[in-house]
Amino acid sequence: KGGKLYFDLINKRSVESLSYLVIHPHQGFIYSACFSHDGTKVASCGASKTLKVFKSTSGEKLAEIQAHEEEVLCCAFTYDDRLIATCSSDRKVKVWNAEQGKLLRAFAEEHEEQVNHCEFTNTARRLLLATCSNDSCMNVKLWNLNKPSSQNTMFGHFEPVNHCCFSPDDSYLSTSCNDGTVKLFQVSSANEWKTIDVRSMFADGEEVIVKCSTWSPDSKRVICAARNAVLVFDVESSDLLLEIRTNRLSMVQYCHACPTSNLLAIAFSNYALELWDLENSKKKADCSGHLSWVQRVQFSNDGSKLLSCSDDQTVRLWETQKVHTSSAIGLKRDSDVLFNNEEIIVSAADNCNRLQVRDGRTSSVLFQSEEMSSRIRCTCLSRQSSAVALGQESGSVQVLDIPSGKHLATLQGHTKTVLHCRFSLNGQTLVTSSEDTTIRVWKWQSGECTVLQGHKEQVRCFSLLSDSMNDSSLLSWSFDGTVKVWDIERGERLQDIQAHQGAILSCHVSPDRCLFATTSADKTAKLWSIQSWQCTHTLRGHQECVRSCRFSWDSRRLTTGDDNGEIRLWSVEDGSLLKICSRDSKGGMDSLHGGWVSDLHFSPDDSLLVSAGGYIKWWNVVTGEALQTFYPTGSALKKIHVSPDFSTFVTIDNIGILYILQRVV
Repeated sequence: KGGKLYFDLINKRSVESLSYLVIHPHQGFIYSACFSHDGTKVASCGASKTLKVFKSTSGEKLAEIQAHEEEVLCCAFTYDDRLIATCSSDRKVKVWNAEQGKLLRAFAEEHEEQVNHCEFTNTARRLLLATCSNDSCMNVKLWNLNKPSSQNTMFGHFEPVNHCCFSPDDSYLSTSCNDGTVKLFQVSSANEWKTIDVRSMFADGEEVIVKCSTWSPDSKRVICAARNAVLVFDVESSDLLLEIRTNRLSMVQYCHACPTSNLLAIAFSNYALELWDLENSKKKADCSGHLSWVQRVQFSNDGSKLLSCSDDQTVRLWETQKVHTSSAIGLKRDSDVLFNNEEIIVSAADNCNRLQVRDGRTSSVLFQSEEMSSRIRCTCLSRQSSAVALGQESGSVQVLDIPSGKHLATLQGHTKTVLHCRFSLNGQTLVTSSEDTTIRVWKWQSGECTVLQGHKEQVRCFSLLSDSMNDSSLLSWSFDGTVKVWDIERGERLQDIQAHQGAILSCHVSPDRCLFATTSADKTAKLWSIQSWQCTHTLRGHQECVRSCRFSWDSRRLTTGDDNGEIRLWSVEDGSLLKICSRDSKGGMDSLHGGWVSDLHFSPDDSLLVSAGGYIKWWNVVTGEALQTFYPTGSALKKIHVSPDFSTFVTIDNIGILYILQRVV
């Protein structure tokens, strides 16, 4: 809040090749964003009815304008960056002074339906503004800003026109329409020059709406987006030169050609943003990170930067030369972290199915295994030795020495995927759980094994009831709705608790070892006494599956997080609700945490709470106020590893990027 930075990324060098800036300028969907011609500024607009301008290097806000009475659908700079045009669902087109935010022109009379797009000519030769709308006939117009009414209306489309775009030399204007065509108009005469029938490139009977068009730098090719395809046409002959098709479940939302190279940016409905080389028709990079539909992409005039805006309320900026290629090595989210004084050791599988052990501070690889024949699904580091264990889809468990990579043990017994593994505190015992419904307790150096059987569905996780070397009690929970307590030395089941009607999604033991908590797909959380094994309180109020829980260190509070992004704080003593953290910005997607709340941790003094989901958020426990939000490039964080002093935070996102964050105040 107030610009104060509490936590910062310390492995910046390893992620600097991804989006270098993520900005949240608006509450609500962002429909359009554009660079100024000199590349120093970005303007954005959307459902908030406002136009905002900010620095492209830092995200610092330069201007905020209450632009229209309804959603603002597009914004565009003039070639000299002095003016910005906006158009809206309110049927109006407005022109603003970019520096002072003053309204200079309002064209309110001519378009009868929403105005979808606006764009200025590219050069100083003649300043014109083009607009297109949902009007049935008079839907494409050219405006001279010195005249009170439009200079020309371009006739030819009889259905909504979604987009209009000047050729780089300003000779032509391309228009993209719901009728399945792209028309090219001569700017000088406002007459139609030719029609490209995009609809004919698809099967009969398919509805073909052309979303947008963009021009190659030499004005010889026009590129358009329709359905699940990007199509490149020769301007002179109208011949199809190239088509890029995605799967039929993903639609192309927008595309933009780089003004200085053969690169094309494509936004897809599955939230993806890709860079393609039009010369050899190869995908060059994936720019992942958005959490909802990407509405617009644009290169800067010099081609060095790329921006994207999305329904997730963010504008992301990328350095064109630094984005990761799609073949980049990424890590899987099922990871383990060892905090040892100043050391941070991270263990995770990579997308080539090798186990990697990394130095968290430098991101350097300390150990990398050979590629495994069966997919690695979980991993854990020993706290006492240099051993690392991994569980595989085949049911096999392997133990390796790091950094030598020496093979220490292969443990066979599970018949299905190993979902979780954990060394005991002394490192002599390894516990594993599986989709085969069993838990296995291994004396891994000898291969001796005790099997804990009783669950009816997969066992995704378990927890030792105590950190004591002498305590051999283990708590396990399952999608079968039960919690079971085991003596792992004797292999005996001590308790069998029918805890929930739905699958149990998380469980946590209080630090004072008096209680444990369970959360479930039945939308409740429960508190249980370890002495009596009876439920002491049922915590109701979540509207979705309760995904995660954590006791405070003083064992007096419990926090729970659900699949709607809501975080609740409860009193352990009487089960009363103390606070709902996520209601600090009603109606905004930011309050929804960008997805499920998958993990929660209190600071040692219980004054702060960190939560992981689509984002990472830090909270003031007393006020329920969000102190800071960290937006990863990807999303869907499964877990956040927190150092004992609450100073360092480690996580991996769904596109394989490792983040190490450290407290700075």
